Amino acid sequence: MSRSAHPAGPRHADVLPEGHYSAPPADLNVLDPKVWSRTVERDERGVVTVGGRSVTDLAEEFGTPAYFLDETDFRARCRAWAEAFGKDADVFYAGKAFLSRAVVRWLKEEGLNLDVCSGGELTTALSAGMPAERIAFHGNNKSEDEIRTAVEAGVGRIVLDSFQEIVRVAHVAQSLGRRQRVQIRVTVGVEAHTHEFIATAHEDQKFGIALAGGQAAEAVRRALKLDGLELIGIHSHIGSQIFDMAGFEVSARRVVQLLAEVRDEHGVELPEIDLGGGLGIAYTSEDDPREPHEIAKALGEIVTRECEAAGLATPRISVEPGRAIVGPTAFTLYRVGTIKPLEGLRTYVSVDGGMSDNIRTALYDAEYSVSLVSRTSEAAPMLSRVVGKHCESGDIVVRDAFLPSDLAPGDLIAVPATGAYCRSMASNYNHALRPPVVAVRDGEARVIVRRETEEDLLRLDVG
Repeated sequence: MSRSAHPAGPRHADVLPEGHYSAPPADLNVLDPKVWSRTVERDERGVVTVGGRSVTDLAEEFGTPAYFLDETDFRARCRAWAEAFGKDADVFYAGKAFLSRAVVRWLKEEGLNLDVCSGGELTTALSAGMPAERIAFHGNNKSEDEIRTAVEAGVGRIVLDSFQEIVRVAHVAQSLGRRQRVQIRVTVGVEAHTHEFIATAHEDQKFGIALAGGQAAEAVRRALKLDGLELIGIHSHIGSQIFDMAGFEVSARRVVQLLAEVRDEHGVELPEIDLGGGLGIAYTSEDDPREPHEIAKALGEIVTRECEAAGLATPRISVEPGRAIVGPTAFTLYRVGTIKPLEGLRTYVSVDGGMSDNIRTALYDAEYSVSLVSRTSEAAPMLSRVVGKHCESGDIVVRDAFLPSDLAPGDLIAVPATGAYCRSMASNYNHALRPPVVAVRDGEARVIVRRETEEDLLRLDVG
């Protein structure tokens, strides 16, 4: 079927069903710089390029689906965060967003520290040469083997998440003749305005030790008594994809109150405070994230003000951006397969990936943008739902978006802002092969995480 003959779904806003979308943009060919990485543009043919390479050439060389990471953008965002917070603060990249050995090397070169939350992430960090003292180790249920590996390596801090873990880390450190630097993660009772599954500071969830009822104060007492631990500060994290700084203000106030209680009871002023991460990015044009320098200024003023009121010296601040760095730097490239118009509803656009390479829409009801990238089009917009090829009705990549009504099988479409969590949470559902991650910079493209093969699947199947 020719492009012009393709039967489209609904095109006009006055006949559209209810959904997560707004009115179609004036020009579907325009790429919003808020949601695309900084080297992305259209060339004279209308084909999207990243780092000087066209998506058509990239698709031919690396196949689809694939994640393409703008290395120039990633490095620039690392520098922006480092410069915003300066030498009197620490920026820890949250490796759970996306981690590979190439990324670890970039972080090291750009002066950022690294936050890991599993033995696998720690191994990746160490194998790529990240100095152990620049690593923070998170997690709500670290195994004794993971703790031992971290202490033996000399990680800069372990974030204690429970009363049991206080004892566990102290025991391992003492058995190795070490004194491990630690922070205590507290839940401060702040309700972040985000999805229930990514709000992490209210009491009814698995992370941290609650301020309520004096539990956090008791955790401090226990940590200060153990010879294997050096308590350096308090850690808090209020959630993810947050745009409003009000939650951080309440969180900082409560953490500083705890610091004042520690000083009054123990005569100790803890030197550090970690406010976590969770700063939002633009997935759609309607999102309005803050710049690193705005965040640094706001957090610095909040902590300084609260410490002055409590009569405390201002502690060293740490933050943990992950999504805010890597999220906007990558897009996922798909090839269109089946196109299925549903009269009066929308058009279903099936691609060669799906929930195995981006589970976030199904898991969090996350919203994304999508664009036709292998050409431009002047056709009328059609309300579309981009779906995957998996045997699951919830296999949705982009729930509601507008694509040109002449979209055809074989076209390339791309979903921006997929650098965070998409590859990290990718699966082999339906025995799908996880896509590669390809770094692009100055006209050069190289695989940093290769595409899985069927041999990889069978290698693990020992039956």
